[in-house]
Amino acid sequence: MDKKVTVVGAGNVGATAAQRLAEKELCDVVLIDIIKGVPQGKALDLSEAAPIEKHDAHLIGANGYEPSADSDIVIITAGIPRKPGMSRDDLISTNAGIVKNVTREVARYSPDAVLIIVSNPLDAMCHVAFEASGFPKNRVMGMAGVLDSARFRAFIAMELNVSVENTHAFVLGGHGDTMVPLPRYSTVAGIPITELLSKDRIDALVDRTANGGAEIVKLLKTGSAYYAPASAAVEMAESILKDKKKILPCAAYLEGEYGIQGLFMGVPVKLGNNGIEEVIQIRLSEDEQAALNRSAAAVQELVGVLKKLQT
Repeated sequence: MDKKVTVVGAGNVGATAAQRLAEKELCDVVLIDIIKGVPQGKALDLSEAAPIEKHDAHLIGANGYEPSADSDIVIITAGIPRKPGMSRDDLISTNAGIVKNVTREVARYSPDAVLIIVSNPLDAMCHVAFEASGFPKNRVMGMAGVLDSARFRAFIAMELNVSVENTHAFVLGGHGDTMVPLPRYSTVAGIPITELLSKDRIDALVDRTANGGAEIVKLLKTGSAYYAPASAAVEMAESILKDKKKILPCAAYLEGEYGIQGLFMGVPVKLGNNGIEEVIQIRLSEDEQAALNRSAAAVQELVGVLKKLQT
């Protein structure tokens, strides 16, 4: 195929993203992980599924970055999950080191790639990748809003017993409990959900969306979500690879948009061949803007912790 995507991190999210990319026949896939044999084994397993799934994407597993050379997109999922007894600062410190090293390597081999960051804490890791890569802001972005919006859409569909294909939703802000779902811009077949659901029910869905990841962690007990996060990253990659120019909520580096300066925040963007081709500025109510400002303050706090750890 004429497109190549590298996925760094062969855990559940990374391996599932590789599967989605290959089965959609979007590109050839390089799956990288530091654990010897794991990316090679998963790539081989996915390759052996290809005759059944009917795709001709080539998959390679590797422990080094040479095979990733000249990738169009690099999806970074590498990092550790937060473990019992681990502070937020510990998580940021450990994952910042991992993402920094990974980004430097992929940037060396693929200087024209678009970076999609999935590693947590996502908003802070976008800053790490942005600085480590030296890439322009349009080629560094975070996967969060697509996932959070998909969760909101799924919950709306469940609540109203309608097809998920009829649902559209926007969730802005940071990736965490300060995210900002926008019911006014969330619709079913073009009808705002504010006309279909009571405020109490909408508030319940908003709360469930904000805690969507934690709900899955609680159910799984020994892991976190990976099907939906992988699908979200691949939707972003598909819009870039095919130059579809989809409007999707992604973590983008803002320089004054929405009154926010110098932070990666979830906002609607147009995704095409050049990565983020435009930040779409929608009109927010006073309450919505205030919520976005609170979310920005939470992201700023994370970035502050990151800078403190780096000094």
